[in-house]
Amino acid sequence: MAPSTKVLPLVITDKAEMREWSRSARRQGKTIGLVPTMGFLHEGHLSLVLEARRRADVVVVSVYVNPGQFAPSEDLSTYPSDFEGDLSKLRAVPGGVDVVFHPHDLYDYGQREVGGGVGGGGGDSGGNGSVSCLEEKSLGHETWVRVDRLEKGMCGKSRPVFFRGVATVVTKLFNIVEPDVGVFGKKDYQQWRIIRRLVRDLDFSIQVIGSEVVRDHDGLALSSRNVHLSPEEREKALSISRSLSRAKSATEKGQVDCQNLKDSVIQAIQEAGGKIDYAEVKI
Repeated sequence: MAPSTKVLPLVITDKAEMREWSRSARRQGKTIGLVPTMGFLHEGHLSLVLEARRRADVVVVSVYVNPGQFAPSEDLSTYPSDFEGDLSKLRAVPGGVDVVFHPHDLYDYGQREVGGGVGGGGGDSGGNGSVSCLEEKSLGHETWVRVDRLEKGMCGKSRPVFFRGVATVVTKLFNIVEPDVGVFGKKDYQQWRIIRRLVRDLDFSIQVIGSEVVRDHDGLALSSRNVHLSPEEREKALSISRSLSRAKSATEKGQVDCQNLKDSVIQAIQEAGGKIDYAEVKI
């Protein structure tokens, strides 16, 4: 199948069809850019698409909510979704998007191994008994990609299955789409660093690009989950960007005590009614 020249993106749901499309593009001498997303797109996602368009001849946007990175207690079932809205936004991107890869289930291998355990081999996340929504359903997937050191701490401390799930699904997308360039947002900074290390350590011939954070008019970092915030919660959430901005200004004026900067960020967020998961400041 030849790559589409239309502004309207081709929607592909099948893994084999997606791989063949990419290989057809490469036979024509085209480079491929991939923007992995979980959908419910906003301007931050669209900035990644524009970056991919600048760096590659054709652009693939994947839309897939990955159960392997959610713990059973997290928000997989309520993660926002609007696929038709996503297509409309992608059609409006200057230069267009060539393919939207929208698989139903990346962990469907044609036969279900029902009743498999979740401990021991692939099911135990780092030996702590934590499992993802994928494993909870016992669907037979048992191969995981780990970036051991970088996944520890920060977000990984409170979400023990998250980065293992992200690294695995990104590896799967890389193997299916076979891109030359992958574009990720630096809002999820630890995730971006993990993917860069994954590509280096596993010898993927893929350039990983990190794009800067895109913020709303009030300074809140754009996120698909922001749709769930009440006006009061949104106002409280602004304490994050405001406290970080003040910390940045302090460093520019010569403040180099990381602990003091960290304490000021924590204090500002707590005074606004927030609960701290972690805060890290490095200069």
